[in-house]
Amino acid sequence: MRAQPTASHYIDGEYVEDEAGATLQVVYPATGEVIATLHAATPALIERAVAAAKRAQGEWGALRPIERARILRRAHDLVRERNDEIARIESLDTGRAVSETMYVDAVSVAEALEFYSGVIASYNGQSISLGSSFAYTQREPLGVCVGIGAWNYPFQGAGWKSAPALAAGNAMVFKPSENSPLSALLLAEIYRDAGLPNGLFNVLQGFGNVGHALVAHPDTAKVSLTGSVPTGKKVLGLAGSMMKHGTMELGGKSPIIVFDDASIDNAASGVLMANFYSTGQICTNGTRVFLQRAIHDQMVEKITERTRNIKIGDPFDPSVTMGPLVSQAQQSKVRSYIDIGKEEGAVLHYGGGIPNMQGMEGGFWIEPTIFTQVTDNMRLAREEIFGPVMSILAFDTEEEVIARANDTEFGLAGGVFTQDIARGHRVAKRLEAGMVWINNYNLAPVEVPFGGVKSSGVGRECATAALDHYTQIKSVYVEADQVVSVF
Repeated sequence: MRAQPTASHYIDGEYVEDEAGATLQVVYPATGEVIATLHAATPALIERAVAAAKRAQGEWGALRPIERARILRRAHDLVRERNDEIARIESLDTGRAVSETMYVDAVSVAEALEFYSGVIASYNGQSISLGSSFAYTQREPLGVCVGIGAWNYPFQGAGWKSAPALAAGNAMVFKPSENSPLSALLLAEIYRDAGLPNGLFNVLQGFGNVGHALVAHPDTAKVSLTGSVPTGKKVLGLAGSMMKHGTMELGGKSPIIVFDDASIDNAASGVLMANFYSTGQICTNGTRVFLQRAIHDQMVEKITERTRNIKIGDPFDPSVTMGPLVSQAQQSKVRSYIDIGKEEGAVLHYGGGIPNMQGMEGGFWIEPTIFTQVTDNMRLAREEIFGPVMSILAFDTEEEVIARANDTEFGLAGGVFTQDIARGHRVAKRLEAGMVWINNYNLAPVEVPFGGVKSSGVGRECATAALDHYTQIKSVYVEADQVVSVF
């Protein structure tokens, strides 16, 4: 199960090591064994990476967009070719089942590269008629961008941030999460092999201090972070204090609303995918499940029946549908919330324990867990757990459930299940969320902008909206007549 990379960092087109950096051990979540040992970036490596990015960005930004697009398209082809290798590293790094990583991680990055290679040549400014004169706008790259990834989808995070950044003419220094640092190095190799000039995509490992140093560096212009709300507030505060751009994709406590006319089977599928996929470690997860009272008991029965069929086990067994949590710390956090739920008076309806995993006793396992009779003021219903813990709440009316769904500091996502399509649109319009699904959940096509409102973030990833956040507008006024002067 060893997964030791060539070196810890990738700077200016080559692997780089500096053992003076703090030790960073990579642990396989299914067994708890150390599979790689890396070192955090030292201040000297941070300077080296930013300098390389700054040097390379000028020429890259001056290229015609179609020339940048050709390299991204070649990178797309290489990501697809290396799908199985990427999936293996993702499963080792995160513990997610290979039944997920084989079909999601590399595929989503490949689609992002394909999308941005296709749209960047037509991503232009405006021409504005002003009578006898006119003005035009240009979209210009920001410069050196910092990407800070989350641990749940590390390869996707690196790709979703770098693809639009590079397409728009920027360079990027990417810091993966210390919990899942390996796959970003594979993306750096792929960019190199696709012909991306050295220095444009650099990977630095490390802890929070490395991210802080990159954001604070005078030669970086923007930070895109995926992470928790407290971390996002700190990072955006630092960036804002230096007048830098920021995109924050943060946490959530998203609602799923199931009306009594919904398809029971379809709604149950959406609810399970919104709570137990990736062992519940998805920021958009719909962990507050609102069931209209007339179908409450029937839905609970269906959800429970389907949950019993979840197969927990070796992430490399293709039949397994749920792996471990990413770390011991995350396992402890999830277990503490299960205890809190019981103490608060919610009913532990299913799961809540640690399964007996023969041969993998050192892993960070948890059972899929369902709480019923949850109320809005319970911590279960208010705080992000980031694990497979579902809270079921009953409701009576549309007006009531909208108010309750919006009664949260978060606003990342939401879901509505109903066969009344007018009601589906009506409720989606009123939910305070950046992403809402009607009769599905947790799909994130690259063509659709992705991000949150309220404490769940600012800015957007994916679609052409991401390009807006990796460029700045220059306006040029062209006078076609004489200057009118009062002097």
